[in-house]
Amino acid sequence: MRILPAIDIIEGKCVRLSKGDYGTKKIYNENPLEVAKSFEDHGIEYLHLVDLDGAKSKHIVNYKVLEQIASKTNLKIDFGGGLKSDDDLRIAFESGANQITGGSIAVKDRATFLRWLNVYGADKIILGADALDEKVAVSGWQEESNEKLIPFVKEYQKIGVKYVICTDISKDGMLQGPSFKLYEKLLKETRIHKTSITGAGVEDFEEVGINLIASGGISDYDELPKLRQLGCEGVIIGKAIYENKISLKQLEQFLVAQ
Repeated sequence: MRILPAIDIIEGKCVRLSKGDYGTKKIYNENPLEVAKSFEDHGIEYLHLVDLDGAKSKHIVNYKVLEQIASKTNLKIDFGGGLKSDDDLRIAFESGANQITGGSIAVKDRATFLRWLNVYGADKIILGADALDEKVAVSGWQEESNEKLIPFVKEYQKIGVKYVICTDISKDGMLQGPSFKLYEKLLKETRIHKTSITGAGVEDFEEVGINLIASGGISDYDELPKLRQLGCEGVIIGKAIYENKISLKQLEQFLVAQ
């Protein structure tokens, strides 16, 4: 299971919100590069970087932060927040993103999101499926859509999406534990049984599903093995790191032990 520490950016600074509410902003560090380097120093290979200014502005804003971290660390960065146009996407990848996450765009402009999938491939484009009461939220979680979470994910899975980030907004930043039941349900509902015929004419059964990246509410080290056991491909950890609920040393040990 991949560990993806989160850095959320407002005005170039490392912040955290609670339940996506911009009014709850708390600045943890004014130097995101410093934070990213501390992750890398503890053996972490991945980073979840969110442009919260971009999410509100509906276009990429903090790409210079992305560029700085990408050029001065070896972290593989998943970047999201405000990616709405082909130009936004080009800037993100040119600035060093390894993957990008499209959330609102996948709801509001499916044609563009599907074009991105076709052009860049399913390994580069992550579906952002953040939800409140299993309804997908958009525009930096400021709006609720009419999309129901599981049918929404399944529809995109049929089209070719491999990676899905799912945040239970009610849990985000609350340090009360992740939505184990929601992730278990989502993984179960998106598991597909594939049958193929081998060279010997024998039917071969294979179970495939989405690569689910859990996000929101992580509060304790002991939750990580549980998410891995459920079948999560990755987990995003934010406030638990900044509030010293989970230490970088613990994350380093978890990665070594896998």
